[in-house]
Amino acid sequence: MNQAQSLVDFAPLARMALLALVIALLPLAWVWLRQRGGEGRRRLAALTALTLFLTFDLIAFGAFTRLTDSGLGCPDWPGCYGEASPLGAHADIHAAQTAMPSGPVTFTKAWIEMIHRYVAMTVGVLILVMAAFAWRERRRARAALPFSPWWPTATLAWVIVQGLFGKYTVTLKLYPAVVTLHLLGGLVLLVMLAAQHEAFARRPLALAPSLRRAAFAVAALLLVQIALGGWVSTNYAVLACTGFPSCNGQWWPAMEFAEAFSPLRHLGQTGSGTLLGLESLVGIHMVHRMMAVAAAGALLWLAWRLGRSDARAVRRFGLGLALLTLLQLATGLSNVVLSWPLVAALAHTAGAAALVLLLAMLLARSGLALHAPARADALRPARAAAP
Repeated sequence: MNQAQSLVDFAPLARMALLALVIALLPLAWVWLRQRGGEGRRRLAALTALTLFLTFDLIAFGAFTRLTDSGLGCPDWPGCYGEASPLGAHADIHAAQTAMPSGPVTFTKAWIEMIHRYVAMTVGVLILVMAAFAWRERRRARAALPFSPWWPTATLAWVIVQGLFGKYTVTLKLYPAVVTLHLLGGLVLLVMLAAQHEAFARRPLALAPSLRRAAFAVAALLLVQIALGGWVSTNYAVLACTGFPSCNGQWWPAMEFAEAFSPLRHLGQTGSGTLLGLESLVGIHMVHRMMAVAAAGALLWLAWRLGRSDARAVRRFGLGLALLTLLQLATGLSNVVLSWPLVAALAHTAGAAALVLLLAMLLARSGLALHAPARADALRPARAAAP
């Protein structure tokens, strides 16, 4: 086979889809048993909450896959050397590991990579069921759902986009722009599911218009900082700077930005194909470090503003934002001072996802509060006409 054929082999896709369906049956059975006798809306709400939880886990496990250098543990897609699991690819993996014991392909890395793919496909199956069930409930009772069935349908479409990002992460050999977009796409999926979950929960939270706009601005700044963090990780620039707050013994080290932030280049290379220099890696690291000051300051300011609210639920969001921000600062500092320990690096990514989730829930609940009067007005004529 030529290289293009060897990188993409759909032969194991049917077996992998069947495996994902079998795995998905476990959480589906749990939801249906927990909600047996309940209405369809409650079942869909429980399924949405479970899928949101598993998506957060998927993002964390994706970080673990990247941090353990397992992204190419199986160098083809969607299977592993054309097989549905590393078990069938034992001979190929053994040969690759024997030729390069510390290389990208080992039995451990292959299993980590394939488990990540299995979990991703399982989440995809659950979202497919969510979309189908939402349309079924819409046909049965138009007012039964708190949102349009197009929401879970759009979520399903986004999962397919994420699958393509996963494919090109492998076939383009950890192309930094693709890997970073894959991370951001996972966070977008988390936000979409959080919005649907909060719509079911119906826990409106009133925020002043200025504070809600500030929360949107802080969320946008946080996403920029996460994108920069993903760029640091995918370019392996975490250890480009040693020491803190200085970098390599200098307060303003030599840095290069044009090649460092060029999206059209392969891992470790410039756009022209030469080796990416240390100054470029230092530039990537320092931009993320400096932006962290702005992002942390904005998050702590928002937490302080929320903490001054008279509403207990709003104050809880403020406390959560403050604690998660301090955790991010601690784990980020640990990555530099302790030479990128796996636990701290994993906690740093999970903490970023938790911050996104918390802000998404805050904004979703404040949105519910904005739309609550409109729903009440829509119901008022019917109540007035009742005897």
